[in-house]
Amino acid sequence: MAGMDRDVVVRAAVEQGLLDSEPVACLLDIAGIRASAAALTSAFAAALPPGTPVLHAFAVKAAPLVPVLRLLADAGLGCEVASPGELALARAAGLPAGRIVLDSPAKTTGELREALALGIAVNADNRQELHRLDALIGADPKSPVGMRINPQTGAGTIDALSTATATSKFGIALRDPGAREWLVRAYLDRPWLTRLHTHSGSQGVPLPLIAEGVRELHALAEEINAAAGRRQVDTLDIGGGLPVNFASDETAPTYAEYVTALRGAAPRLFDGSYGLVTEFGRSLMAKNGLVLARVEYTKTSGGRAIALTHAGVQLATRTAYAPASWPVRILPYDAKGAPKEGDPVAQDVAGPACFAGDLLATARELPPLAAGDVIAVPDTGAYFFTAHYGYNSLPRPAVHGFAVTPAGVRFSLARPAQTPAELIAEAGGTHADALL
Repeated sequence: MAGMDRDVVVRAAVEQGLLDSEPVACLLDIAGIRASAAALTSAFAAALPPGTPVLHAFAVKAAPLVPVLRLLADAGLGCEVASPGELALARAAGLPAGRIVLDSPAKTTGELREALALGIAVNADNRQELHRLDALIGADPKSPVGMRINPQTGAGTIDALSTATATSKFGIALRDPGAREWLVRAYLDRPWLTRLHTHSGSQGVPLPLIAEGVRELHALAEEINAAAGRRQVDTLDIGGGLPVNFASDETAPTYAEYVTALRGAAPRLFDGSYGLVTEFGRSLMAKNGLVLARVEYTKTSGGRAIALTHAGVQLATRTAYAPASWPVRILPYDAKGAPKEGDPVAQDVAGPACFAGDLLATARELPPLAAGDVIAVPDTGAYFFTAHYGYNSLPRPAVHGFAVTPAGVRFSLARPAQTPAELIAEAGGTHADALL
């Protein structure tokens, strides 16, 4: 979302009263989401022979909202789910089984049985899960089934988001002694294993490291197929993980750059001999989200200016707990939604939660904020307000989609704000006497 367009949207949100009844509003750019989906699909389409099967499955965990999944489905995307709840959301959004992929390191027998009955693609995580599938799968399963591998190619700059380390909890560790040989034999013994899957991580993982993991995946598929004497593995699920630039409005890296990196590392990946599945999340949604929050109070402490707002850890959990890895931009507006001007002053921008680390920014140089002003936090469309954290029983805020039209900015409610009654029910309110 460009700065000028964003200014128009912020002013419209204020003028249309989105911050009147609630002090926080979360916005999603409908056209931006469609544009991100188109950039992904076109980047792969330009690199692959016509007719190559490709499923771009959105990682539901990045924005688990039914209207988002429905919009992305309308743009041609499927869903990657990693829990029964995410599967339920994908189904509620109308996704057919053939456009859903189930990934999780701890699937229950019930989850596996349901996925197989529906015909949902399954990526098994480990040897024990594969043996569990042996007991569930017939001679001709409805579902495509594969194994997830950990190429053990190393970590990016954020350890918690690096899934291809030597000791990652995900997948079969490919470089462990005997693992490669075991994998080849596992496929030869099971003709219904037709896919391979890997995912090296997301934010903080550079393109060359992602490409190296995909190269290892392709090489293993070639080895299995050579040993089988036929094209047993026909589809490679190469995961997602494209990093997002949080420092400016620029989209970098792009999907086209991602494809270029993959072609350099594994050029035969794009010759049409394998169907492809991708699992992008943050890169599709992050830059299409915007948090708006009123400044409730301002104060000074130890000479430091502090603006107290209603946007904090409940919306930007990773920023509050790991600010060095997850810094966000703060864009200041006045009470009417116009860009705020003035000589910058070092200020803390704080949230409403009762712990000292509930900060969106520390000593950030901004025009002096005043009570009633509005702050905007861009790049928050994935894993921020879409994944609410219930600290202090702070309610989930409303989420609005928006479209900029010749007649003005049109907002549409995608998720209502959580009511006190809903919060009480979620907290066991109907079982108040259960522990007496």
